Amino acid sequence: MADFNAEDYRFDGSKKFDISKAKTKFKDIYGDKEEYESMQEESAKELDELQSLMYAHNRYGLLVIFQAMDAAGKDGTIKHVLSGVNPVGVKIHSFKRPTETELGHDFLWRTNQVLPQRGTITIFNRSYYEEVLVVKVEPDILTTSQRLPVELTADMDKLWKNRYSDIRNLEKYLYRNGIRVIKFFLNVSKEEQAERLIERIEDKSKNWKFEEQDVKVRDKWDDYMQAYEDCINATAAKKAPWYVIPADDKKNLRLTVAKIVAEELGKMDMSYPDLGPERAEELHKFINVINAQTQDS
Repeated sequence: MADFNAEDYRFDGSKKFDISKAKTKFKDIYGDKEEYESMQEESAKELDELQSLMYAHNRYGLLVIFQAMDAAGKDGTIKHVLSGVNPVGVKIHSFKRPTETELGHDFLWRTNQVLPQRGTITIFNRSYYEEVLVVKVEPDILTTSQRLPVELTADMDKLWKNRYSDIRNLEKYLYRNGIRVIKFFLNVSKEEQAERLIERIEDKSKNWKFEEQDVKVRDKWDDYMQAYEDCINATAAKKAPWYVIPADDKKNLRLTVAKIVAEELGKMDMSYPDLGPERAEELHKFINVINAQTQDS
């Protein structure tokens, strides 16, 4: 990936995001199947080494958020990117429709329960951003399911501005506590999504993935694209950037995401604990003990 530049996909508030100009396809960053598999293996090894270092350093945590339209490739990307990482240091949370218990709390409550611990990577497959995406396109949710007081929904523009502000403040808070946040929007085209949804219907092994709701959401495609544009522009920050990744080619998508996560981990000032000369000498003595135990057996 010699020509790879994460800045091509990064939005940190320094420039405006225009979704109409965002690509859903880009030039292949791999040559053939063998090269792709080799690059994926190399990326998995790099991520595993960096995560092990973070686990040992035990000062930072990393929250990686994936947002996208249905069938954009979130599940497959998470699976392939983390395929070689020690599961001890990674936790994945997929957020479906909120339960009654979750709806009885504030909109950040359910995700706040599972924020990353130091030394670990936490993946959110969908997240609190649903509250300014799905809910913004379907605002009736605020008064029906979420049961917000009438005075809070009287001025909808103010409500969304407040939610964006709450999210920005949460991510600032996390950064100030050593938890880094990176956010991915997997940008799939409407045409590619259609092919993937039809495949879910025609392939029996994928029928379980298909929901009628996916078709209803497509009717409001433009509304969702506007919601994503508004959301990214309102919450992109240098300490919590968005990465908008073309998602029509799943292999390019996976390699790109893996590289960006590795780069973000590499920016952390991490090292293995320095035990000091006395502890090192003490540990060295155990070599003789272990050797003696082996001989006795």
